Amino acid sequence: MLRIFHDTHYDFIRWWRVAIGLTVAFIALGFGSLAIKGVNYSIEFTGGTLKQLHFQKAIDPALIRSALDRSGFSDAEIQEFGSPQDFTLRVRGAQEVAAQAAGAELVSKRVDSVLTSTFGPNNVSVLRTEAIGPRVGSELRRNALIAILLSFVITLIYLAIRFEWRFGLAAVIATGHDIFTTLAFVKLMHLEVSLTVVAALLTVLGYSLNDTIVIFDRVREDLRKGRKESLYDTMNTAINETLPRSILTHATTAAATLALLLFAGEVIRPFAWVMLFGIVTGTFSSIYIAGPVLLWIERKYPRNATAQAWKASSTATPTSRTKPSQATATR
Repeated sequence: MLRIFHDTHYDFIRWWRVAIGLTVAFIALGFGSLAIKGVNYSIEFTGGTLKQLHFQKAIDPALIRSALDRSGFSDAEIQEFGSPQDFTLRVRGAQEVAAQAAGAELVSKRVDSVLTSTFGPNNVSVLRTEAIGPRVGSELRRNALIAILLSFVITLIYLAIRFEWRFGLAAVIATGHDIFTTLAFVKLMHLEVSLTVVAALLTVLGYSLNDTIVIFDRVREDLRKGRKESLYDTMNTAINETLPRSILTHATTAAATLALLLFAGEVIRPFAWVMLFGIVTGTFSSIYIAGPVLLWIERKYPRNATAQAWKASSTATPTSRTKPSQATATR
Protein backbone atom coordinates (compact mmCIF):
# COMPACT_ATOMS: atom_id res chain seq x y z
CA MET A 1 0.00 0.00 0.00
CA LEU A 2 1.22 3.48 -0.88
CA ARG A 3 2.29 5.35 2.27
CA ILE A 4 3.18 9.01 2.08
CA PHE A 5 3.67 11.53 4.88
CA HIS A 6 3.57 8.68 7.37
CA ASP A 7 4.43 9.33 11.05
CA THR A 8 4.76 13.11 10.62
CA HIS A 9 4.81 15.61 13.49
CA TYR A 10 3.97 18.96 11.88
CA ASP A 11 2.62 21.71 14.11
CA PHE A 12 -0.32 22.77 11.93
CA ILE A 13 -2.24 24.66 14.61
CA ARG A 14 0.73 26.93 15.22
CA TRP A 15 -0.13 28.98 12.11
CA TRP A 16 -3.82 29.49 12.86
CA ARG A 17 -3.54 33.28 13.27
CA VAL A 18 -1.87 33.70 9.87
CA ALA A 19 -4.38 31.34 8.25
CA ILE A 20 -7.39 33.16 9.71
CA GLY A 21 -5.94 36.51 8.66
CA LEU A 22 -5.60 35.29 5.07
CA THR A 23 -9.09 33.84 4.91
CA VAL A 24 -10.67 36.97 6.43
CA ALA A 25 -8.86 39.11 3.84
CA PHE A 26 -10.08 36.83 1.03
CA ILE A 27 -13.68 36.92 2.23
CA ALA A 28 -13.55 40.72 2.66
CA LEU A 29 -12.19 41.10 -0.88
CA GLY A 30 -14.93 38.92 -2.33
CA PHE A 31 -17.78 40.58 -0.45
CA GLY A 32 -16.30 44.02 -1.19
CA SER A 33 -16.51 43.16 -4.86
CA LEU A 34 -20.08 41.96 -4.26
CA ALA A 35 -20.98 45.35 -2.78
CA ILE A 36 -19.69 47.08 -5.91
CA LYS A 37 -21.50 44.79 -8.34
CA GLY A 38 -24.13 42.26 -7.36
CA VAL A 39 -24.30 38.53 -7.96
CA ASN A 40 -24.18 37.37 -11.57
CA TYR A 41 -27.31 35.23 -11.57
CA SER A 42 -28.09 32.95 -14.48
CA ILE A 43 -31.40 33.14 -16.31
CA GLU A 44 -32.58 30.25 -14.13
CA PHE A 45 -32.80 32.75 -11.27
CA THR A 46 -33.57 36.02 -13.05
CA GLY A 47 -35.74 34.82 -15.91
CA GLY A 48 -34.67 35.19 -19.53
CA THR A 49 -33.81 33.25 -22.66
CA LEU A 50 -30.86 30.99 -23.44
CA LYS A 51 -30.16 29.67 -26.92
CA GLN A 52 -27.46 27.44 -28.32
CA LEU A 53 -26.75 28.47 -31.91
CA HIS A 54 -24.90 26.76 -34.75
CA PHE A 55 -23.79 28.65 -37.88
CA GLN A 56 -22.85 27.02 -41.16
CA LYS A 57 -19.54 28.88 -41.16
CA ALA A 58 -17.42 30.72 -38.61
CA ILE A 59 -18.84 34.11 -37.71
CA ASP A 60 -17.69 37.13 -35.76
CA PRO A 61 -19.60 37.44 -32.45
CA ALA A 62 -19.67 41.21 -33.00
CA LEU A 63 -22.07 40.68 -35.91
CA ILE A 64 -24.48 38.78 -33.66
CA ARG A 65 -24.27 41.48 -30.99
CA SER A 66 -24.82 44.23 -33.52
CA ALA A 67 -27.98 42.55 -34.84
CA LEU A 68 -29.36 42.08 -31.34
CA ASP A 69 -28.49 45.64 -30.28
CA ARG A 70 -30.46 47.04 -33.21
CA SER A 71 -33.48 45.03 -32.06
CA GLY A 72 -33.34 46.26 -28.46
CA PHE A 73 -31.46 43.34 -26.84
CA SER A 74 -28.55 45.48 -25.71
CA ASP A 75 -27.65 43.35 -22.68
CA ALA A 76 -27.36 40.02 -24.50
CA GLU A 77 -24.43 37.79 -23.54
CA ILE A 78 -22.74 35.94 -26.40
CA GLN A 79 -20.21 33.21 -25.73
CA GLU A 80 -18.34 30.90 -28.09
CA PHE A 81 -19.31 27.30 -27.37
CA GLY A 82 -16.51 24.99 -28.45
CA SER A 83 -15.92 26.26 -31.99
CA PRO A 84 -16.20 29.52 -34.00
CA GLN A 85 -19.48 28.19 -35.42
CA ASP A 86 -21.23 27.50 -32.10
CA PHE A 87 -22.42 30.08 -29.61
CA THR A 88 -24.58 30.39 -26.51
CA LEU A 89 -26.83 33.42 -26.32
CA ARG A 90 -28.36 34.75 -23.09
CA VAL A 91 -30.93 37.54 -23.00
CA ARG A 92 -32.14 38.67 -19.59
CA GLY A 93 -32.51 42.47 -19.56
CA ALA A 94 -35.13 44.12 -17.37
CA GLN A 95 -37.46 44.99 -20.25
CA GLU A 96 -37.18 41.57 -21.85
CA VAL A 97 -37.74 39.71 -18.59
CA ALA A 98 -40.76 41.88 -17.85
CA ALA A 99 -42.11 41.07 -21.29
CA GLN A 100 -41.81 37.38 -20.45
CA ALA A 101 -44.47 37.79 -17.80
CA ALA A 102 -46.95 37.65 -20.69
CA GLY A 103 -45.38 34.45 -21.95
CA ALA A 104 -41.94 32.86 -21.67
CA GLU A 105 -41.80 32.22 -25.41
CA LEU A 106 -42.19 35.86 -26.44
CA VAL A 107 -38.55 36.87 -26.19
CA SER A 108 -37.40 33.56 -27.66
CA LYS A 109 -39.49 34.12 -30.78
CA ARG A 110 -38.26 37.69 -31.14
CA VAL A 111 -34.63 36.55 -30.96
CA ASP A 112 -35.30 33.81 -33.54
CA SER A 113 -36.83 36.38 -35.86
CA VAL A 114 -33.82 38.71 -35.53
CA LEU A 115 -31.29 35.92 -36.22
CA THR A 116 -33.22 34.56 -39.19
CA SER A 117 -33.70 37.95 -40.82
CA THR A 118 -30.06 38.93 -40.30
CA PHE A 119 -28.19 35.72 -41.21
CA GLY A 120 -30.78 33.82 -43.25
CA PRO A 121 -32.80 30.75 -42.26
CA ASN A 122 -30.28 28.35 -43.83
CA ASN A 123 -27.19 29.84 -42.19
CA VAL A 124 -28.17 29.58 -38.51
CA SER A 125 -29.91 26.87 -36.55
CA VAL A 126 -31.06 26.82 -32.95
CA LEU A 127 -29.93 23.63 -31.22
CA ARG A 128 -31.36 24.35 -27.78
CA THR A 129 -33.71 26.90 -26.23
CA GLU A 130 -34.48 27.65 -22.59
CA ALA A 131 -37.04 30.32 -21.78
CA ILE A 132 -37.73 31.00 -18.11
CA GLY A 133 -40.23 33.56 -16.87
CA PRO A 134 -39.42 35.89 -13.93
CA ARG A 135 -41.82 34.09 -11.59
CA VAL A 136 -40.15 30.73 -12.23
CA GLY A 137 -36.72 32.31 -11.75
CA SER A 138 -37.79 33.78 -8.42
CA GLU A 139 -39.11 30.40 -7.26
CA LEU A 140 -35.88 28.67 -8.25
CA ARG A 141 -33.82 31.25 -6.36
CA ARG A 142 -35.95 30.79 -3.26
CA ASN A 143 -35.78 27.00 -3.51
CA ALA A 144 -32.00 27.12 -3.86
CA LEU A 145 -31.75 29.17 -0.67
CA ILE A 146 -34.07 26.75 1.13
CA ALA A 147 -31.90 23.83 -0.03
CA ILE A 148 -28.78 25.44 1.46
CA LEU A 149 -30.54 26.22 4.76
CA LEU A 150 -31.95 22.69 4.98
CA SER A 151 -28.48 21.27 4.45
CA PHE A 152 -27.34 23.30 7.44
CA VAL A 153 -30.21 22.07 9.61
CA ILE A 154 -29.56 18.44 8.67
CA THR A 155 -25.86 18.98 9.37
CA LEU A 156 -26.66 20.32 12.84
CA ILE A 157 -28.90 17.34 13.60
CA TYR A 158 -26.24 14.89 12.41
CA LEU A 159 -23.49 16.54 14.42
CA ALA A 160 -25.69 16.68 17.54
CA ILE A 161 -26.08 12.90 17.28
CA ARG A 162 -22.51 12.11 16.23
CA PHE A 163 -20.55 14.43 18.54
CA GLU A 164 -20.95 16.46 21.68
CA TRP A 165 -21.86 20.11 21.14
CA ARG A 166 -18.26 21.43 21.30
CA PHE A 167 -17.17 19.36 18.31
CA GLY A 168 -20.44 20.05 16.50
CA LEU A 169 -20.23 23.81 16.93
CA ALA A 170 -16.65 23.88 15.67
CA ALA A 171 -17.61 21.82 12.61
CA VAL A 172 -20.60 24.07 11.84
CA ILE A 173 -18.44 27.22 12.07
CA ALA A 174 -15.91 25.62 9.72
CA THR A 175 -18.73 24.77 7.30
CA GLY A 176 -19.99 28.35 7.45
CA HIS A 177 -16.46 29.48 6.60
CA ASP A 178 -16.57 27.29 3.50
CA ILE A 179 -19.80 28.92 2.34
CA PHE A 180 -18.40 32.44 2.69
CA THR A 181 -15.08 31.66 1.01
CA THR A 182 -16.79 29.83 -1.86
CA LEU A 183 -19.21 32.71 -2.43
CA ALA A 184 -16.24 35.11 -2.44
CA PHE A 185 -14.46 32.87 -4.96
CA VAL A 186 -17.54 32.74 -7.23
CA LYS A 187 -17.75 36.54 -7.19
CA LEU A 188 -14.03 37.12 -7.79
CA MET A 189 -14.06 34.62 -10.66
CA HIS A 190 -17.22 36.23 -12.10
CA LEU A 191 -18.88 32.83 -12.31
CA GLU A 192 -22.55 32.75 -13.22
CA VAL A 193 -24.64 31.57 -10.28
CA SER A 194 -26.90 28.83 -11.60
CA LEU A 195 -28.48 25.67 -10.25
CA THR A 196 -25.28 23.88 -11.25
CA VAL A 197 -23.23 26.20 -9.02
CA VAL A 198 -25.71 25.68 -6.15
CA ALA A 199 -25.30 21.92 -6.58
CA ALA A 200 -21.51 22.36 -6.47
CA LEU A 201 -21.81 24.46 -3.30
CA LEU A 202 -23.88 21.77 -1.56
CA THR A 203 -21.34 19.15 -2.66
CA VAL A 204 -18.50 21.24 -1.25
CA LEU A 205 -20.30 21.50 2.11
CA GLY A 206 -20.65 17.74 2.35
CA TYR A 207 -17.07 17.16 1.26
CA SER A 208 -15.65 19.65 3.76
CA LEU A 209 -17.81 18.35 6.61
CA ASN A 210 -16.64 14.81 5.94
CA ASP A 211 -13.01 15.93 6.16
CA THR A 212 -13.65 17.69 9.48
CA ILE A 213 -15.47 14.67 10.90
CA VAL A 214 -12.56 12.37 10.01
CA ILE A 215 -10.15 14.57 11.97
CA PHE A 216 -12.54 14.99 14.91
CA ASP A 217 -13.13 11.25 15.03
CA ARG A 218 -9.40 10.73 15.42
CA VAL A 219 -9.26 13.42 18.12
CA ARG A 220 -12.05 11.66 20.01
CA GLU A 221 -10.26 8.31 19.71
CA ASP A 222 -7.01 9.81 20.99
CA LEU A 223 -8.80 11.43 23.92
CA ARG A 224 -10.29 8.08 24.90
CA LYS A 225 -6.79 6.60 25.09
CA GLY A 226 -6.14 8.82 28.09
CA ARG A 227 -2.93 10.34 26.79
CA LYS A 228 -1.35 12.89 29.12
CA GLU A 229 -1.07 15.65 26.57
CA SER A 230 -2.86 18.91 25.86
CA LEU A 231 -5.81 19.16 23.49
CA TYR A 232 -3.54 21.32 21.34
CA ASP A 233 -1.11 18.41 20.92
CA THR A 234 -3.95 15.92 20.48
CA MET A 235 -5.38 18.03 17.66
CA ASN A 236 -2.01 18.22 15.90
CA THR A 237 -1.54 14.46 16.35
CA ALA A 238 -4.95 13.75 14.81
CA ILE A 239 -4.23 15.96 11.79
CA ASN A 240 -0.87 14.27 11.25
CA GLU A 241 -2.38 10.80 11.63
CA THR A 242 -5.04 11.54 8.97
CA LEU A 243 -2.62 13.39 6.70
CA PRO A 244 -1.83 10.43 4.36
CA ARG A 245 -5.55 9.71 3.92
CA SER A 246 -6.29 13.39 3.32
CA ILE A 247 -3.57 13.83 0.69
CA LEU A 248 -4.60 10.74 -1.29
CA THR A 249 -8.31 11.62 -1.13
CA HIS A 250 -7.87 15.27 -2.08
CA ALA A 251 -5.36 14.50 -4.85
CA THR A 252 -7.62 11.97 -6.58
CA THR A 253 -10.70 14.19 -6.20
CA ALA A 254 -8.78 17.20 -7.52
CA ALA A 255 -7.52 15.19 -10.51
CA ALA A 256 -11.07 14.16 -11.46
CA THR A 257 -12.33 17.71 -11.00
CA LEU A 258 -9.46 19.12 -13.05
CA ALA A 259 -10.37 16.73 -15.87
CA LEU A 260 -13.93 18.10 -15.79
CA LEU A 261 -12.60 21.65 -15.81
CA LEU A 262 -10.38 21.07 -18.85
CA PHE A 263 -12.40 18.68 -20.98
CA ALA A 264 -16.08 18.65 -19.92
CA GLY A 265 -17.09 21.84 -21.75
CA GLU A 266 -18.64 25.16 -20.84
CA VAL A 267 -21.82 23.85 -19.24
CA ILE A 268 -20.07 21.90 -16.48
CA ARG A 269 -17.09 24.27 -16.07
CA PRO A 270 -18.60 26.46 -13.27
CA PHE A 271 -19.34 23.28 -11.30
CA ALA A 272 -15.73 22.14 -11.74
CA TRP A 273 -14.34 25.53 -10.67
CA VAL A 274 -16.40 25.57 -7.48
CA MET A 275 -15.54 21.95 -6.68
CA LEU A 276 -11.81 22.51 -7.24
CA PHE A 277 -11.83 25.51 -4.94
CA GLY A 278 -14.00 23.61 -2.47
CA ILE A 279 -11.32 20.94 -2.08
CA VAL A 280 -8.83 23.62 -1.07
CA THR A 281 -11.09 25.60 1.26
CA GLY A 282 -12.56 22.44 2.79
CA THR A 283 -9.12 21.12 3.71
CA PHE A 284 -8.11 24.56 4.99
CA SER A 285 -11.15 24.93 7.24
CA SER A 286 -10.83 21.41 8.67
CA ILE A 287 -7.35 22.27 9.95
CA TYR A 288 -7.20 26.01 10.56
CA ILE A 289 -10.82 26.83 11.43
CA ALA A 290 -12.38 23.76 13.07
CA GLY A 291 -9.28 22.94 15.13
CA PRO A 292 -8.61 26.39 16.63
CA VAL A 293 -12.34 26.94 17.26
CA LEU A 294 -12.53 23.65 19.16
CA LEU A 295 -9.51 24.68 21.25
CA TRP A 296 -11.11 28.05 22.03
CA ILE A 297 -14.41 26.43 23.04
CA GLU A 298 -12.58 23.94 25.25
CA ARG A 299 -10.70 26.70 27.04
CA LYS A 300 -13.86 28.82 27.38
CA TYR A 301 -16.17 26.00 28.51
CA PRO A 302 -14.03 23.19 29.98
CA ARG A 303 -15.80 19.91 30.55
CA ASN A 304 -14.10 18.65 33.72
CA ALA A 305 -10.89 18.67 35.71
CA THR A 306 -9.07 16.93 32.87
CA ALA A 307 -10.16 19.69 30.53
CA GLN A 308 -8.83 22.20 33.05
CA ALA A 309 -5.46 20.47 32.81
CA TRP A 310 -5.66 20.70 29.00
CA LYS A 311 -6.46 24.37 29.33
CA ALA A 312 -3.38 25.01 31.48
CA SER A 313 -1.06 22.94 29.29
CA SER A 314 -2.37 24.37 26.01
CA THR A 315 -1.57 27.91 27.16
CA ALA A 316 1.94 26.94 28.27
CA THR A 317 5.04 27.34 26.14
CA PRO A 318 6.08 24.50 23.79
CA THR A 319 9.09 23.80 26.05
CA SER A 320 6.96 23.31 29.12
CA ARG A 321 4.60 21.01 27.21
CA THR A 322 7.34 18.82 25.81
CA LYS A 323 9.49 18.66 28.94
CA PRO A 324 7.20 18.24 31.94
CA SER A 325 9.89 16.51 34.05
CA GLN A 326 12.26 19.45 33.62
CA ALA A 327 9.53 21.91 34.67
CA THR A 328 8.82 19.79 37.79
CA ALA A 329 12.50 19.67 38.71
CA THR A 330 12.73 23.44 38.38
CA ARG A 331 9.80 23.97 40.73
